[in-house]
Amino acid sequence: MRFIAFQNSVGKAALGVRVNTELVDISAHGLPSDLEEFLLLGEGAIEAARRIVASSAARLPLAGLTYLPPVANPRKALAIGLNYRDHAAESNFEPPKYPVIFSRFPSSWVGHDTPIICPKVSSQLDYEAELVVVIGKAGRYIARDKALDHVAGYSLFNDGSIRDYQLRTPQWTLGKNFDASGAFGPEFVTVDELPSGAKGLKLTCRLNDKVVQQANTSEMIFDVPSLISICSEAMALHPGDIIISGTPAGVGLARTPQLWMKAGDVCEVELEGLGILRNQIVNET
Repeated sequence: MRFIAFQNSVGKAALGVRVNTELVDISAHGLPSDLEEFLLLGEGAIEAARRIVASSAARLPLAGLTYLPPVANPRKALAIGLNYRDHAAESNFEPPKYPVIFSRFPSSWVGHDTPIICPKVSSQLDYEAELVVVIGKAGRYIARDKALDHVAGYSLFNDGSIRDYQLRTPQWTLGKNFDASGAFGPEFVTVDELPSGAKGLKLTCRLNDKVVQQANTSEMIFDVPSLISICSEAMALHPGDIIISGTPAGVGLARTPQLWMKAGDVCEVELEGLGILRNQIVNET
């Protein structure tokens, strides 16, 4: 199933299931309006959503929809750096032997078709196309061979980075968390819609219709089961937690000349089977 978080006609958050070019508002039928709360209900919620989709004649057009990030406020949003060998090489790092893990805060991302903001204090806004793993089952010390049992589904992320701020300190937190500098969406897609571990899928980033990144999720140094297992050694993972799994080569920082997103640009992140996350860039006012 393909879920979309959106703003309904009275301006409140809602959750829907996409059916071709239309949406069924499952929140209007008594299910949660928040994906995290929905996932906490377990398999019963999925079955209830299927019944609503099958029985409801009410449909909303996708055209004109105001998208929200699939998970509004996860307990944890863990991001992975340097998780493709070619990106590690272009960044002048050795391929990591252990995942580079940092945090991304909900205030730093927007939904599909919502502007990404280039801040007043920097012009070095970079793009990063990434697969998002959404946890559906809680666990701690999760064995790698059991890790995929804890995945509810997947989404897309543009890990927009303010590079000059990111590189001012050994810790990347500040440059990765400027308000509205990244994007998340457009859909949450359940695991049954994709290959196991979302492996073998083509990942592409386009800036103004020009391909600037292209790779395959099979090229990740640490695959989805490994990331879940390693992260769960430190902390329990809960339904709605997300892991932003890293970007391949081609980022603007590593190009000659360097390539930054600027006002008026349109950036698209596409993953085979998951759709397209599209955002325009605007200047901070």
